[in-house]
Order: sequence, then C-alpha cells, then structure tokens
Amino acid sequence: MKTLTTAHRQHLKGLAHSRQPVVMIGNNGLTPAVLKEIDLALGAHELIKIKAASNEPDARKAWMEEICSATGATPVQQIGKILVIYRAAEKPVIVLPK
Repeated sequence: MKTLTTAHRQHLKGLAHSRQPVVMIGNNGLTPAVLKEIDLALGAHELIKIKAASNEPDARKAWMEEICSATGATPVQQIGKILVIYRAAEKPVIVLPK
C-alpha cells in the first residue's frame, strides 16, 4: 500500500467524483468473491468506487483497510457508504501530479 500526498489525493478525488461505484459490498459483507471483483476492477480501472451496504461506520472503515491490504491498493476517501480506492497499474493510465 502506497502513501498518497495531499496533491495526489485531491487529484484522485476529482477524478473519482464523476465515476459510479463498480463493486457493491452486500449484506454478506466482504466475501472472497467481492475481494476478487475489487481486484479485477482495480486492474481494469486503477481508481474505483465501492458501495458498502453496511450502516455501521466501523464496519466500512474495517472493510476499507482489509480491501487495501488484500489488494495492495491505497485508500483515497470514504464518504458515507462510498469507498474510493486507487492502485496504479503496471502501465498507469492515471498520471498523478508531481
């Protein structure tokens, strides 16, 4: 998991704003199948939104940490039930500011 600078985080938040969630964590929680879908989505998009069904803020925070450690992604932001994560691809499409 890579640490993002404030400028990188702001840039990624701006890019994520217009995107729709590509993965949903349902009532069964963070299952291996959901983690696999998140990993595939990160490979395809680098920057993704995840919608979490839980009403528990602590559960959503724990899921964010678990997702990032399992996939090697970096958390960008969490707004309510929406989690935004980033993982640079081997050939990155998203160029972070200097």
